[in-house]
Amino acid sequence: MHSSLKGKHLLATQDWSLEELEELLAVASMLKMQRRMGEFHDHLLRAKTFFMLFFEESTRTRNAFEAGVHQLGGHAHFLTPKATQIDHGETPKDTVRVLSRYGEGLGIRKTFGEGHKYMREIAAWSDIPVINMQCEDYHPTQVLADIMTMKEKFQNALRGRKIVVSWTSAPNYVRPLSMAHSLVLLMPRFGLDVALAHPKEFSLKPDVMDQARKNAEAAGTRFDVIDSMEEACRDADVVYAKGWGPIMETEDEQEGIAIIDKYRENGSMDWVVDQRKMDLTRHDSIYMHCMPYDRGVEVTDEVVDGPRSVVIDEAENRLHIMKAIMAATMAGI
Repeated sequence: MHSSLKGKHLLATQDWSLEELEELLAVASMLKMQRRMGEFHDHLLRAKTFFMLFFEESTRTRNAFEAGVHQLGGHAHFLTPKATQIDHGETPKDTVRVLSRYGEGLGIRKTFGEGHKYMREIAAWSDIPVINMQCEDYHPTQVLADIMTMKEKFQNALRGRKIVVSWTSAPNYVRPLSMAHSLVLLMPRFGLDVALAHPKEFSLKPDVMDQARKNAEAAGTRFDVIDSMEEACRDADVVYAKGWGPIMETEDEQEGIAIIDKYRENGSMDWVVDQRKMDLTRHDSIYMHCMPYDRGVEVTDEVVDGPRSVVIDEAENRLHIMKAIMAATMAGI
């Protein structure tokens, strides 16, 4: 299978055509099937190097990329700003011009500050594909694993199905908007109707909302904004509830946490995925989350451990998507 994606950066799914995304998903499905059949594909990236630059901690993203490049026959280098000259002020231009001489691909995770701007600057000077491993606004590798999972669970029949993208009151720190943004942008392009649910303080960025509505209009799908998770869940096929911060309301961390916490006062379950809400959905609906989730805060054990939860399948698909991204962009497979 020959891919036309060699050398292409993946900074946001919006940068890729639907045909290119479908091509990538086909590669991921092929690699997944080969792995299940015990077929090795370690020739695809033999002797190639993928650099992983992490500004924050990671579980699934780091391990999926690291395991994936190994299975493809390549090697991953784990980098941090502190362990490089980045913390000492080396510019994005100088960093990537050198790494481009050493390897064949570069992934970056920077979810706070101007991560996406940093990645765009890196990509502008890079001779190798640059992959967004998550920034403050986008998480393309996760959302592609999500759409892969939905296509598997619904036998590719996604048009006319409804996905709930809902806020939850995840505690302790202000999470970025990247998952909510990525979901509302990508899901309409694959034919899903989107119901975005959140309290008034948790609006998404206006330019992302405008683009999401344009995507829905172009695809002939619905895009609705609702202020109730319960109402959004009625007749839904997919429930994807994930916390994010009141970024458009305040940039103060403690003020943001206080706003998040007030929606759990007096034991409120309004913004928790529980069985009562899942009972409002369609009979074959699924529960999804990018992980990690806060049990009893974002979702009850009954739901996340129940028969409709596909979170582990979803997490596994991170591996196959990331292998496909590396194989397609680094080797043209």
